Amino acid sequence: MLVEKVATNRVKYTFDVTPHEFEHGLDHAFDHVKGDIEIKGFRKGHVPRNIYENKFGVESLYEDALNHVLHHKMHEAQAHPDYEIVGQPKVDVDFAGIKRGENFQVSLIAPVKPEVTLGAYKGIEVALITSEVTDSEVEKEINTLVSTNSQLSLKEGALENGDTAIFDFEGFLDGVPFEGGKAENYSLEIGSNQFIPGFEAQMVGMNPGEEKDLNVTFPENYQAENLKGKAVVFKVKLHEVKTKSQSELNDEFVKSLNKEGVTTIEELRTSTRKTLEETKKNDAESQMTEAIIKQVVEGASLEIPEEMIEEELNAARENVLNQAKQYGLELDMFLSLSGIDKDQFEVQLKEESEKRVKTTLVIEAIAKAEGFKATEDELKDKYEELAKRYNMPVEDIKKYIPETSLEQDVALNKAYQFVLDSAVRK
Repeated sequence: MLVEKVATNRVKYTFDVTPHEFEHGLDHAFDHVKGDIEIKGFRKGHVPRNIYENKFGVESLYEDALNHVLHHKMHEAQAHPDYEIVGQPKVDVDFAGIKRGENFQVSLIAPVKPEVTLGAYKGIEVALITSEVTDSEVEKEINTLVSTNSQLSLKEGALENGDTAIFDFEGFLDGVPFEGGKAENYSLEIGSNQFIPGFEAQMVGMNPGEEKDLNVTFPENYQAENLKGKAVVFKVKLHEVKTKSQSELNDEFVKSLNKEGVTTIEELRTSTRKTLEETKKNDAESQMTEAIIKQVVEGASLEIPEEMIEEELNAARENVLNQAKQYGLELDMFLSLSGIDKDQFEVQLKEESEKRVKTTLVIEAIAKAEGFKATEDELKDKYEELAKRYNMPVEDIKKYIPETSLEQDVALNKAYQFVLDSAVRK
């Protein structure tokens, strides 16, 4: 095997294919297709090899045969100690030059894990973020708690801003219902601007039992192509109007929250301050951590193969699709409720994917530079932790998660913590 670096993150592996190897590949290729072959005078799947080759030509087996040979050659390439293949390789072969019974060459051009030139990663300086909590923040949090725990009660009379409407709706484009535009007993706080402009405003003044046609126009940047900038009609029927009954802040209200050890307003203030302090402390640490890692990653130099980013991107996209499915929503509607359109989503997803890949590669390089490795006890603890989390025997966990994967995980965590511990917060 000849190994050549043909670009910053591309390596070419060139192999000699012997007549014996290729003949083995041809045997495999014929076994793969013979079950579907029908030739007059022979039962399906029982056509002799020589009859097949006379009719179709041995060349018809070349591609499948070569793929079989390359499957074995790929293992050789992956075992090379200097490079780690990180994506599907491209095949470089001259089919016209392949002759049965003769040696020929074939190459795989593969993306490989990039070399990382580290910048500074020890003693990174970052501005200290305070986690002090003010009295006004405590009072604001308590007011929000009171508002959140206010009860919705049926209201007589017309629907107003701030009320919650319980209603059915169905959308029509040119008189035809469109997908995703129908719901029953939907709950919506009027004035929350969850729906497209004009929808909620036209519902104001409706009474329970009333039906109404709402004429609205979808924004030009709406996610669904068939609805962008289109005028539609929503037929709505209002069932109920509910309004918030504001709770009163007193000891009885505090007791109704069922917070352990909290029965008075003063105890609620103390508890709220403590919770806010913990939250702000965690947020501050998270922001400082992000700033530290950002400096380390931006200080490193590397060229990431597009295949690595694409793999991470596909996994992230699949994760969002699964989240949407959990809510019974199509992706466009799920994104709409999240406040972004599909184009923004794709741009944001790619930026985040590239950031994650780059961060992992840099932290991995630090782990290598510092010689961080997992000990036997650490691997044992890690397996036991996973077994407990997933309620499975350790031996079953090992079937799904190889030790090499955990070794890398432990080493990365050590490197990550090393960077944070050595940073200077001031």
